Amino acid sequence: MEGETSWVSHCLDDNGGDNGNFNSFLELSDEDNKENTEVSLDLILPDDLLERILTYLPVPGIFRAGSVCKRWNEIVNSRRFLWNFSRVLSQKPWYFMFTSSGEPFGYAYDPLLKKWYGIELPCIETSNWFIASSCGLVSFMDNDSRSELYICNPITKQSKKLQEPPGLKFSDYSALAMSVNRMSNNYCVSVVKSKQVPGEYFQWDLSIHVYDSQTRIWVTHLTQVLPGWRGGDESVICDGVLYFLIYSTRGGAQENRHGLIAYNLSNRSSQDELLKSSIPVPCALTCGRLMNLKEKLVLVGGIGKQDRPDIIKGIGIWILNGKEWVEIARMPHRHFQGFGEFDDVFASSGTDDLVYIQSYGGPTLLVFDMNQKQWKWSQKCPVTKKFPLQLFTGFCFEPRLETVP
Repeated sequence: MEGETSWVSHCLDDNGGDNGNFNSFLELSDEDNKENTEVSLDLILPDDLLERILTYLPVPGIFRAGSVCKRWNEIVNSRRFLWNFSRVLSQKPWYFMFTSSGEPFGYAYDPLLKKWYGIELPCIETSNWFIASSCGLVSFMDNDSRSELYICNPITKQSKKLQEPPGLKFSDYSALAMSVNRMSNNYCVSVVKSKQVPGEYFQWDLSIHVYDSQTRIWVTHLTQVLPGWRGGDESVICDGVLYFLIYSTRGGAQENRHGLIAYNLSNRSSQDELLKSSIPVPCALTCGRLMNLKEKLVLVGGIGKQDRPDIIKGIGIWILNGKEWVEIARMPHRHFQGFGEFDDVFASSGTDDLVYIQSYGGPTLLVFDMNQKQWKWSQKCPVTKKFPLQLFTGFCFEPRLETVP
């Protein structure tokens, strides 16, 4: 683990309805700031120049700047500032880690400053809810009835409850995905539901439901029976295409127990084309995690042993080019061992150029930079394992101030 523990804890208040409530991001401790130096720029810089300077601050700095004085607070809360800030590319995607399976409170890792922030998420009740994110917004769906669905900005804490998705009331498996249009800020949310046909283990009902923020309604795109396959809990939307993993129900020691379905949300692929569009995974996987990195589909998978495909021997990263997988990297063995105990399934999430990988058994977090092709450990998370069977999980999101549900 490189570096020593370095983290800042911030607290967000519960006033989710105020878009400009930057004062809610209060700093509780900062080991790097030993002295407070008072500097006044009011008589030196005009508003437009000061605004331009402030847009280059990291997100926590924006909240601190808003508490300096009335003038700065008005600047960072202005629509023009939010618009300009959204076009500064200095921010990096954060990773939110849940500290236990029963609490929505956790810590968000900022790779730019290499610090952790304590954040309590709005809406969500437990950390085992379904979670998807895109362009600063995060969607949550409850794991029990699959009827509660929220969209929120975890930084500003604005949130909105969506109407209940249609389709099966109690599905065996569900996969949640969302996509935000960066130009219009409109978004769509998809839910892929899968349930076993009564008395038929090898056949599963599958349905695709999509919510459009412009029309504010759900539309059921497709319902059909998948012979020999079932849906799961992994899906993502890339460039207008919904991708989701399917799992073989044939049993036995198969080389590839996973498959990938590509469903075009605009053309609405027919039922006959659904399985025909299936794309084999690159190798025998213990599990697969899908993510959208700059509108390219990326798969992070646990590589299974040839004679025991359910036993993990490593982790690979692939990008989909057409219908062919291109291997980007494999986790070095020293990093794989660095997790300590590593199960055949794990948490992984990413956006922009960063991929985060985390074991369910501990708070250790590994980051892979797609541009630099480098593996790095995050700073040590400020949480310790309280009991042997405590589980950890998390998700990646963009820290944005201007996006609203």
